[in-house]
Amino acid sequence: MPIFATAGSKLFIGPVTDDKSEDFTLADFSGSWTQIKHVESLGTLGDEATEISFTSIGSNRTRRFKGTRNAPPMEVVTGIDYSDPGQQALLAAEKTPHDYAFKIEFNDASPGGSPSERYFIAKVGSASEALDTANNVMKLNASLWVNSNVVRVNAS
Repeated sequence: MPIFATAGSKLFIGPVTDDKSEDFTLADFSGSWTQIKHVESLGTLGDEATEISFTSIGSNRTRRFKGTRNAPPMEVVTGIDYSDPGQQALLAAEKTPHDYAFKIEFNDASPGGSPSERYFIAKVGSASEALDTANNVMKLNASLWVNSNVVRVNAS
């Protein structure tokens, strides 16, 4: 499948998962998953390099190098549902200092196939309610501080 819409994607929270010094693999993500329902926006997911610059007087040129990798926070927006176990787990995770496993399942499976998935660990850095105007749904905004590489599994 060449390109696909975000619609139909699902976000899951898993167990507490300790960070490690090497990259994660698919085998590192086991255990039970709880879907976080009523997701409106998944935000962005991926790494960026820290820029290191050096200005050489003799060459009159600033040179740029790649430093450490950093994943910007993934800003997730959901419609508040106090009875949703996934949202309850997200709120509980925000109260702890631990990293949790997360999984995104895309809606890109071919007939009879499996969808693409993304796996990573993150701390839930914030979980706040957006109480907007009369003609809006009340929302739960969560900031996931991604602390690992993203394991990508392509659709089959």
